[in-house]
Amino acid sequence: MATENKNLSEYDKATIPSVKNFRFGIVVSEWNDKITEGLFEGAHSALIDNKVLPENILRWNVPGSYELIFGSKKMQEQGVDAVIAIGSVIQGETKHFDFVCEAVSQGIKDLNILYDVPVIFCVLTDNNLQQAIDRSGGKHGNKGTEAAIAAIKMAALNK
Repeated sequence: MATENKNLSEYDKATIPSVKNFRFGIVVSEWNDKITEGLFEGAHSALIDNKVLPENILRWNVPGSYELIFGSKKMQEQGVDAVIAIGSVIQGETKHFDFVCEAVSQGIKDLNILYDVPVIFCVLTDNNLQQAIDRSGGKHGNKGTEAAIAAIKMAALNK
């Protein structure tokens, strides 16, 4: 397992570029909200910890992970320097999981190719609820924190 014995919330603050005056958009899926709210908290806290002004963080909610693509595309139009797409898809009994995961990953990839504002993929695709809990503030830290650090680095790269 890639995250075994790894805390996703750990990063070296000395390696993070200054983004004090940058703007960030966070698009959050309402589906599996216990998980996505944990991811949002991790991302928001990491941005604030790295001197992003609270008023420079814009949050929008969308119904589910599939809608993250459109929400992220519209967020790119808001003058932000990077977008973080936050979602959680948990394996069920049908192929729906596969279709949603594939569509969301391809859609976010397409936004990164087509537009000049980076979109960070912070969508957990877990086999069960416990795995999602472990990665959204549990024993493996918080993937939202990792996504925020990636957003900071990509926004700085894009300047």
